[in-house]
Amino acid sequence: MTYVFVTGTRGIPDVPGGIETHCRELYPLIVEKGYRVTVAGRKPYLTSGQTRWKGVDILPVWTVSGQYGETIVHTFLSILKTWSMKADLVHIHAVGPALLAPLAKLLGLTVVFTSHGPDYRKNKWGRLARVVLRCGEYAGVTFSDQVIAISNSIHDQILAAYKRKSRVIHNGVHLPRRSVQTGFLNSIGVRPGRYVLAVARFVPEKGLDLLMDAFRRVEHKGIKLVFAGDADHGTGYSRQLNQAIARDPDIVGTGYITGEKLNQVYSHAGLFVLPSFHEGLPIALLEAMSYGLPVLVSDIPANLEVGLARERYFTCGDVNDLKEKIQYHLDKPMDMAETSRYQTWIQQKYNWKSIAEQTVKVYENALAG
Repeated sequence: MTYVFVTGTRGIPDVPGGIETHCRELYPLIVEKGYRVTVAGRKPYLTSGQTRWKGVDILPVWTVSGQYGETIVHTFLSILKTWSMKADLVHIHAVGPALLAPLAKLLGLTVVFTSHGPDYRKNKWGRLARVVLRCGEYAGVTFSDQVIAISNSIHDQILAAYKRKSRVIHNGVHLPRRSVQTGFLNSIGVRPGRYVLAVARFVPEKGLDLLMDAFRRVEHKGIKLVFAGDADHGTGYSRQLNQAIARDPDIVGTGYITGEKLNQVYSHAGLFVLPSFHEGLPIALLEAMSYGLPVLVSDIPANLEVGLARERYFTCGDVNDLKEKIQYHLDKPMDMAETSRYQTWIQQKYNWKSIAEQTVKVYENALAG
């Protein structure tokens, strides 16, 4: 039985985040294909004490607390664990953890690296951190046996920068069973169909402050703005955002939510907005499409790659264009044909079973040398 060790994620199954969702959905399907899988999570996030989920072993690995040292310390210790547990392959997710791909190769491990995007472009990082993340991308692309990119735009960027082709394997999403319940909506003071929804971490590159500014300029008449998310580590930006939410009765913050609560806010939203300045391939957008929601997103490459209708995009960073497009979509409901088209698209292009099959093929190629 081939043994795969996974690092680069904070943990599964209930830790929020794009990479976390990716790993939560992917690895049970790989276990079903006859692989043994251990996911190394960061101990501070694994508070439930759960060590196994849908056939996947969950290994809490100690790390320091804080935005800067947490990832690298966790990845270093995880790779040592991979070696000591005699795994056949280590799968490293994201450019930060990939900085230690050379260590994995030095220990004789087979390495697969998945790039979820050039994280050094995110506004939250200072100059030194951006240099380190660029080095991580270089190390991951250069030293890994196989490289996966979650979107065509990431593949093209890697090819241009390093002259190496990667295998494009998209993020995925399941078609959900929409909730008919409204208990959570009632508890946060919003009505079905009468709110704009954003699902994101409270970091600058998500553009939530821009969305807040645009929403306040819209003639919304009883429609509220719901932010589902929070920050992993409190920052000046996240504190200012939370303070602004608390002061405005038309804006609601739910904090991090999962399960039925998240199902309810997706199921009953009137419009989903993703105003990001940077994305790899946004799972939140795919989730909104899977619910058949009308969506409005920034015209960055990752969002354009999804291939929505022109009116579903606004000019990235342009608060006036965002305001006008929100107003347009609130006044013009989505037709059922577009909803059906979204869901068919999701089934065909972003199917997790197909993604698992493609990933296993990458593992086979990596192990075959």
